Amino acid sequence: MTSIYDLPTPALLLDADLLQQNLQAMAAALPGKRLRPHVKAHKCTALASRQAAVGHARFCCATIREMEGMASAGLGDDLLLANEVLDAHRLGALRDARVTLAVDSPETIRAAADGGVREVLIDVNVGLPRCGCPPSKAGRLADLARSSGLEVRGVMGYEGHVVGVAERGQREEACEKSMQLLLEAQRDVGGDVVSAGGTGTYDCNRWASEIQAGSYALMDSAYAKLELPFVQAFWLWASVISVSEGYAVADCGLKALGMDHGNPSIDAASVWFCSDEHITFAPEQPLKVGDRVRITPAHVDPTVACHERLAVISGEEVVDTWPVDLRGW
Repeated sequence: MTSIYDLPTPALLLDADLLQQNLQAMAAALPGKRLRPHVKAHKCTALASRQAAVGHARFCCATIREMEGMASAGLGDDLLLANEVLDAHRLGALRDARVTLAVDSPETIRAAADGGVREVLIDVNVGLPRCGCPPSKAGRLADLARSSGLEVRGVMGYEGHVVGVAERGQREEACEKSMQLLLEAQRDVGGDVVSAGGTGTYDCNRWASEIQAGSYALMDSAYAKLELPFVQAFWLWASVISVSEGYAVADCGLKALGMDHGNPSIDAASVWFCSDEHITFAPEQPLKVGDRVRITPAHVDPTVACHERLAVISGEEVVDTWPVDLRGW
């Protein structure tokens, strides 16, 4: 038997029972086609297989590499690349997968057609200043896509500026405003797909036909603030490598963590700051060199992408190892 204390650090720990609890909770809330899990959150086909096993067999991806990996793993029944690309030939080559690509301009429509992609969604800006066309231009882009030989399945729009709003009433109100923009576009575009949402709006977005949530499976400290019915199921496991009066240092820093949502957290400790390979923190109880600490990242997606594998655990026993096999581009 391998113990978590046998693992080299830093390492990612994934609690198998808590993961299953999250998957079942989401399956009950959004069964079947109501959820299109976003694999960018975990980049792991073994975990995606568990999502498919509870009825969520259509997936959302962020990169061509994720699309290819999912197709190779036999999980390509219905894959959406919810991102614009300028060279779609690798997508067009995925003959054993159903591929849909987000487009928001004549250039990305041309790339889809030239690359052999057959189906697209018109990506609409619903308030997050990232990709997406203005709602008023969506219909014309859909016409252009169809004239280019593409099937337009519908629209997508991500209310990413809304999913982390702490107060639920404000989150619901902002979500509705964003979705009204998306529905306005959908009326001009046609198609039966309205794809949107994330973990923070999974239960208040009543307008989308499918929700693109991903973080719910593993969770992080940023989403934990919203009091969602999902539990923290993964952590970074680190070793204390130095102890000084009033603080300690563990071997887990910026190169092992996604830091865009702020510092990670450690139970019964105050995190001071992270360096390249170190996390400096003040524990409530004295620690000694060689002790292990469990660190909760603030943002799951970029944290997982820093690592090659997930150690699947039950209690303190390592029961499996899952490759983070969708990393890279």
